[in-house]
Amino acid sequence: MHVQVARLGKPHGIRGEVTAQVFTDAPEDRFVPGVEFTVEPDAHGPLTLLGARWNKDILLLSFAEVSDRNRAEELRGAMLFVDTEELEDDDEGWYEHELVGLTVRVDGEDVGTVAALRTLPVQDLLVIETPQGEVLVPFVEEIVPEVDPEGGFIVVVPPPGLFELNREAPDAAPEGEPARQPNGEA
Repeated sequence: MHVQVARLGKPHGIRGEVTAQVFTDAPEDRFVPGVEFTVEPDAHGPLTLLGARWNKDILLLSFAEVSDRNRAEELRGAMLFVDTEELEDDDEGWYEHELVGLTVRVDGEDVGTVAALRTLPVQDLLVIETPQGEVLVPFVEEIVPEVDPEGGFIVVVPPPGLFELNREAPDAAPEGEPARQPNGEA
């Protein structure tokens, strides 16, 4: 199975470097010279990494198959994948494809389904689809103590109010005030 590790962005300079939005916790292990990436759309790859360097907070990549800015521009929006069979087992991490579709349990009750994983610089967020709407849950051990892909669920111990934020009707009035009607009249 392929796991997405980056999305390529705009060219950087005239020698074929491209910016990359990173989707891995260990870019220093994934972006080493000589690694071959599967690319989607297929017309752009595979690509063999020549080099990776950081320019402030942006990862810049260069590939053997890309020698100028014009070719780099063609890669804009392409996605880089690695084969999971080539990766070492990581008991402390999860890939998005392992989480999406899992049932979310709070206090033994099913409250929703994992819809996505947003990887952010500070911490990752689980996007949970509930009957009341989307809820973003910090993907940290204190809040998500159990992940069981084989069992098809995760356990969430939310801080007070996390799931209730989306339960209030969008046009509900504060206590003591009349509710607004769709046309704006009270």
